[in-house]
Amino acid sequence: MASIQDRIIRAAKLDVNLYEEVEADQEATGQATGVVVAAALAAGIGAGGGQGLVFATLGALASWYIWAYMAYFIGTRLLPEPQTSADHGELLRTTGFAAAPGIIRVLGVIPALREVVFIVAGVWMLVAMIIAVRQALDYTSTWRAVGVCMVGWIVQAVILVVLMSLLGG
Repeated sequence: MASIQDRIIRAAKLDVNLYEEVEADQEATGQATGVVVAAALAAGIGAGGGQGLVFATLGALASWYIWAYMAYFIGTRLLPEPQTSADHGELLRTTGFAAAPGIIRVLGVIPALREVVFIVAGVWMLVAMIIAVRQALDYTSTWRAVGVCMVGWIVQAVILVVLMSLLGG
């Protein structure tokens, strides 16, 4: 199995082959989870740390899981291409590694950089997510992957807002 450090770097470089590799590697789900946790912790630290760090990490894990499931459902049921074939695990692995650019959010501890770092990381992660979804769903159309990501993100955001309001967050 490839090292997680190597995979994180390749994911951040938007290496299409990395996303194909982790899609096929069923043992990479743990690594993908680790990337999501690392990116969430980096965001929490970069935003100032504190008690919200645990909640932010749990929220990131829930968001990732829901968004991956939505991408799977939308991509395979509502917007498939003829060659589309995927399972939820494939989307978990590829989208988990798409969080790799978020690790730079730790640089937000430098107050003058915080806003820029978070914007750059957010855009970079979105591009990685589109690539991850395109590869996991075997799409030939990047625009179809953009659509899946947008719809999936909106649905997971609504679900998280409802859950947070129910939990008093």
